[in-house]
Amino acid sequence: MRDLSRVRRVVVKIGSSSITHENGRLALRKIDLLAKELADLHNSGRDVILVSSGAIAAGVSALRLCQKPQKTAQKQAAAAVGQGALMQLYEKFFLEYRQSIAQILLTKDVMDDPCQRENAINTFAQLLEYGVIPIVNENDTIATDEIGFGDNDRLSAYVAALVQADLLILLSDIDGLYTADPTAHPEATQIKEVHQITAEIEAMAGSTHSGVGTGGMITKIMAAQIATEAGIDMMIANAAEPDVLERIFEGEELGTYFYGCREILA
Repeated sequence: MRDLSRVRRVVVKIGSSSITHENGRLALRKIDLLAKELADLHNSGRDVILVSSGAIAAGVSALRLCQKPQKTAQKQAAAAVGQGALMQLYEKFFLEYRQSIAQILLTKDVMDDPCQRENAINTFAQLLEYGVIPIVNENDTIATDEIGFGDNDRLSAYVAALVQADLLILLSDIDGLYTADPTAHPEATQIKEVHQITAEIEAMAGSTHSGVGTGGMITKIMAAQIATEAGIDMMIANAAEPDVLERIFEGEELGTYFYGCREILA
């Protein structure tokens, strides 16, 4: 059993595939269940930050597009439409559990510029002091390769470091890190714990990814590198597991757990 009693501040990232149906439309029941679990986690006395994908998927649905756009301008337009729709749903479901939320849109230049970074830190701190759950996404409507994070796995790791979180949880449509891509190699076994990210661990990530999201296992390993180097534990777990967050904090050994490099900070 894992002891997570020391965790007082947690960042949870949810992938697009975990809050949408196979046809790309938003899955209302999944979003409702996520809001319920996060509100309850907050009620337990912990600070909670959500990094949510899904804006582009929501925009594709609202615009009745046949498929996910490929051109940058099309993606940004879909995100502009979808971000409002997604936040409206989060507002609806969180209010049912009497939990206040706030929206924060980031680009990587905020992390790189000392003044903007300090402003972001202060905003997060004040929202958490107010008992609010910040919901973070990349500002897809203006993000470019130069100022973008590339995916929300790495965004969530940067946010975890920014707010000095104790734990980062990546909720996706996979159970964790395997010795090989389990869809191509049925004999692959799941790795429960990672104490150091080596070249061998990176090789295990391969290039597996979902057709709905923008990342894959490789981006999750990149996120783990960012988080663990900042001394933050990280885990990958399947969002489809019933009561996944409750079970994680009860100590059940779900997913893959990456240990932060605390000795480096000592």
